[in-house]
Amino acid sequence: MTIEYKLPNLGEDIETGDVIGVFVSVGDRVSVDQPLLELETDKAAIEIPAPSDGIIKEVHVSEGDTIKVGQILVTIDDGKGKGKKTKVEDVPEIKTQEQEVEEIAEKEVKKEIDEDPEPEEAELSPDDIEKDEEPKADLGEEKQTPDTPETPESKSDIPPPASPSVRRLARELDVDIDSVEGSGPGGRILEDDVRNFTQDKKPKTPEKKIAPEGQQNKSSETAGKADSDKWGSTERTPMSKVRRLTAERLTEAWTAPHVTQFDKADITDLEKLRKEFGKTVSDAGGKLTMTSILLKVIASALKAFPQFNASVDMENGEIIYKKYYNIGVAVDTDRGLLVPVIKDADKKNITELSVELTELSQKARNKKISVDELQGGTFTISNLGGIGGTYFSPVLNAPEVAILGISRAEIKPVYKDGGFLPRLMLPLSLSYDHRLIDGADGIRFLRWVIDALEEPFKLPLQG
Repeated sequence: MTIEYKLPNLGEDIETGDVIGVFVSVGDRVSVDQPLLELETDKAAIEIPAPSDGIIKEVHVSEGDTIKVGQILVTIDDGKGKGKKTKVEDVPEIKTQEQEVEEIAEKEVKKEIDEDPEPEEAELSPDDIEKDEEPKADLGEEKQTPDTPETPESKSDIPPPASPSVRRLARELDVDIDSVEGSGPGGRILEDDVRNFTQDKKPKTPEKKIAPEGQQNKSSETAGKADSDKWGSTERTPMSKVRRLTAERLTEAWTAPHVTQFDKADITDLEKLRKEFGKTVSDAGGKLTMTSILLKVIASALKAFPQFNASVDMENGEIIYKKYYNIGVAVDTDRGLLVPVIKDADKKNITELSVELTELSQKARNKKISVDELQGGTFTISNLGGIGGTYFSPVLNAPEVAILGISRAEIKPVYKDGGFLPRLMLPLSLSYDHRLIDGADGIRFLRWVIDALEEPFKLPLQG
């Protein structure tokens, strides 16, 4: 029996992904849970496993394709005898409200196409129409006006005919699809209609056309090719999903008024303890770093300063205080910045935090991290000390209201006990949302963290 394996639901708000690796080909024998391909989504790179044992009869996607949930990936012969093709998905197919609306729209379009006196247009399928690069601009005008004027009530009962992909595009571009005039047969709304609506109905350009399902979307026909401007040669390359998501999130975060507070912590004594207990943590499978120590310190600080473990709901004029303490740690990968989240950091000791941080960092760099492991953070730590630098202004990780930046510790002469002594000083940068956190609270929080670092006895290794 052959199985058509479709891309399953990947998680909340994830509808598409880019194929960055295909591990099987026609004729290969696979076993259940064996990786078939690797997919990069807006949140992480994940492997798609085989649903059963069998032989690959057909591969429907290629490296570089942009695919969506529900699209067929491979056809597998499970060797269980002849039978009808079955579609494998993680969950049973349930009609959503959007699917029901689409069915109504399809029936309406079919009815109007059947009544259309133009036989050539009646023969075109919706897929053929969407692939047409130059739909007739006057099709909407050729539509016959009913003898009885249409009332607003009757018009509102019939949703505008448009495919799910067109509706999704309208949502992404913040377009009211009810206001868009369709240029397809029967008034069907095409993707170009939505784009032209956002450009005041300027003529569409070929560069903006989105590739059909199963093919890679390109930002322009020159993507990846050499180009030039008046100063010299240039090259256009499409943004990766991780980079695009980073840009979108930072743009969202930048709408909040940022303040960054700088200070230094004397970690001379703490560094001695870190080296002393480093082997104990290493034997447990982790690495005792300043970041893992700060995870424990920050978890305690957030309890003392709850406004730092919150988010702002401006629409409803409310502050949302989180009663859980999930701390994200920025990790530099070859695909961009990822932020794995340590869940319930307040309930774990430094050894446990060190082991979990080591595991999550490796998974992020090896493209093994799951979407759930990148979500749910209430505060973020960004450590650039391994690369260098002194201070920097970290940008909030929305909807969080605070983030702590760590730079490289250096030996500095510090006046102490009547003389200058060499001390290991750690630069810290605390950025926070000024809508919720005042400057006085900002420095109190940072000084609380510094005091905890400078008095290591407050940080028992196993507590």
